Amino acid sequence: MKKPVSQSGERTNVLFVCSKNQWRSPTAEAVWRGHPQLNVRSGGTSPNARHHVSEADIRWADVILVMEEKHKSRLKAEYTRVLDFKPIHVLDIPDDYQYLDAELIEQLKQTVPSILMIE
Repeated sequence: MKKPVSQSGERTNVLFVCSKNQWRSPTAEAVWRGHPQLNVRSGGTSPNARHHVSEADIRWADVILVMEEKHKSRLKAEYTRVLDFKPIHVLDIPDDYQYLDAELIEQLKQTVPSILMIE
């Protein structure tokens, strides 16, 4: 991963990934969209996702945050070579939440900053 954004002065491109890009990853995108150190996008691994993660999304991302281990596995299966040297972190957030669910937002605010080294 790049140097922590606070030290490099550059914004970090973060791709949030869940299954259908319906609830968890769009919530993460909404929560972190206004952060001055981040550029954010979201996508899903399912063929019928609202926005299916593309090779362009992966190339754009400096770091990829997936909600579950299965999302990491699916990305690696579909984009093996493109993912070389791309950090992927599993947030371990189950598919138990609706869009902008308060508990989901709290989990994201607790886990994401330490991974991305931001405040």
